[in-house]
This record gives sequence, C-alpha cells and structure tokens, in this order.
Amino acid sequence: MLNYLWAGMIIIGVIYAAFTGRLPEITNAALDSSKEAVTLCITMMGVMSFWVGMMEIATEAGIIKSMSRRMRPVIRFLFPRLPKNHPAVEYITTNIIANILGLGWAATPAGLNAMEELAKLEEERREDAQDIKRRNRNRIFAMPRNVASNEMCTFLIINISSLQLIPVNVIAYRSQYGSVNPTAIVGPGIVATAVSTAAAVIFCRMMDRGRKV
Repeated sequence: MLNYLWAGMIIIGVIYAAFTGRLPEITNAALDSSKEAVTLCITMMGVMSFWVGMMEIATEAGIIKSMSRRMRPVIRFLFPRLPKNHPAVEYITTNIIANILGLGWAATPAGLNAMEELAKLEEERREDAQDIKRRNRNRIFAMPRNVASNEMCTFLIINISSLQLIPVNVIAYRSQYGSVNPTAIVGPGIVATAVSTAAAVIFCRMMDRGRKV
C-alpha cells in the first residue's frame, strides 16, 4: 500500500511540475536528496556501529545480565504466565533494555529471538491442550490455531510503544540537518514514550484479563 502511495505522490509531483514549468527544480531536488541520503546513511552507520558496539561490550561485561535480573519483577508483571527460566525472558529483557537506550538496531535481533521462543512455548501449550482433549473426549475443547498468545501480543505492543531514554536516531537526524541543539528532543521524547508505554501496559493488562488463550 505504501508503495502505491509513494508512487502516486511522485507521479503527481512530476505531472504538476511539467504543467507549471518546474521540471528542472524536480531534477535538482532529486540530485540533492540523493546526496543527502548518502550522507545520512554514512552518519547513521557510524552512530549505529558505536552504540551496537557499546551494547556488545555491555553484554560481554555482564551489565546486560545484571540489568536483566533487576528487571525480573517487571517481566513477571508483564508476562505472568511466562515460565521463570524460559529462554524468552533473556531475549525480552535485552530487547527492552536496547529500546530504552534507543538502540533499535540492537533490539531487533533480540525481539525476533523472543518471538520465536514465545511461538515455541505456545506450540507446546497447544500440544498439551491436545493431550487433554484426547484424555477428555466427552468434553468440547478446541484450541484456535494461528492465534498469537497473550505473551506475544504483550511483547509486540510493549516493543512498539518503546520507552526511550536516549532517542539516538532522532538525535542523529537532528544533528545531520543542522539543529542547534540536537539533544533538546530527549526530554519530550522521554515524556512521550513514557506515556505511550504506560498506555500499552494498561491496555495489555486489561486485555489479558479477558483473554484466556
């Protein structure tokens, strides 16, 4: 859908420029934008390499594990049905920590691994439910398939809301485009993401009470 939207906007812009005699301006804008895109990619590559490297150092130094242990009460609150020592717990905490630090690149692999482990857990639950069904053939018992579990839905929503203390991406963008104070976004960013995360947690808890799958 977005491909059609962007294509439509480009075509409309070119047609309008043709009728108003501004095609040279379109060409110049395309060339300038291409140069800016390359410069921005180089800037973001440097920022990404630095912060992902810091994340790896923190992992090797045991800082991530220490923070993960301190976050266990939060994880238990958000995912009450998740087994205590399940592999998904470490991936979830790593993802949340990376998002809090604004390291979306480092958060993505942990998020994918967490979803994979949660999917395995849900499959195991379905197999257990099928065993119960076979032992209780006189009962009407059905488990819907291809339905995300409570934990998967909660993790996705928390990941999207993404509480951030250091919005690295936005700071890099503002710096690239000549902002006088690129870090001025930190305060508003913390407030906005804190509100969105709080709303996400409240929503997940409300929905979790009414959804027993």
